[in-house]
Amino acid sequence: MISLGIFAKTFERNSVLGVLRAVKDHGFSVAHFNFACLGMDAMPDVIPDAAVQEIRAAVQESGIQLVGISATYNMAHPNEQIRRDGLEKLETIAAVCPHIEAPLITLCTGTRNTADKWAFHPDNNSQSAWLDMAHSMEQAIVIAEQYNVFLGIEPELANIISDPVKADQLIKEMGSDRLKIIFDPANLFEAAGLPEVKRLIASGIDLLSPHIAMAHAKDRTAESEFTAPGRGMIPFDYLLEQMAIAGVDAPLIAHGFAENEAGAVADYLKSCL
Repeated sequence: MISLGIFAKTFERNSVLGVLRAVKDHGFSVAHFNFACLGMDAMPDVIPDAAVQEIRAAVQESGIQLVGISATYNMAHPNEQIRRDGLEKLETIAAVCPHIEAPLITLCTGTRNTADKWAFHPDNNSQSAWLDMAHSMEQAIVIAEQYNVFLGIEPELANIISDPVKADQLIKEMGSDRLKIIFDPANLFEAAGLPEVKRLIASGIDLLSPHIAMAHAKDRTAESEFTAPGRGMIPFDYLLEQMAIAGVDAPLIAHGFAENEAGAVADYLKSCL
């Protein structure tokens, strides 16, 4: 049975327990965690022991499992020092994952855009951009092996790994079972009709199904704006059907909407399960 979850940072509370209780109260059973929930940077330099203990206690008391933790930095930034700094912070997060039973760290394969790691740059398709990203990934995999965690990458139009074919290429190049896929249909197109969206979903899952560790649920309108699941054109029932056909049993994590929409999103996605 696919678990339904949400980005924990959707909820602003005074404690991790408050956040995870809100996750549960709004109809979700798992969460994707972000250290911003503790009032820290999403990629902190240091994670105090007290913070780790707070997360552990909140998970145990709430019953909400953390299926992933965000550790996104620009793995293709043209400045090597910035990439190195991101890698060091990734290791800081990886080191606490075994203590809070979080199996997956989610990454950003990056861009040559120096202002925004989620923004496109024309040089993203260059060999040098690929090589910088791949070198970052090799180093990240060493960290993942050391701390027994997995790494999730997401095909995203604006990033170096812009589509499922490139994701498959990277997985083959890396040759490591530590590298997993986060599948988000809304990131595979800007403007498309329903038949094309379904084709992208089916072909992407067919290619990447052995590696999918998480699916994302955010929607996109016909005008190419992101919106809450159920308000756009992503056929989530079809997504879940294709996942089931391919034997993908991965959590579905909703995000990209305000807290006051969370309950309705949970109800809608449950109707698709």
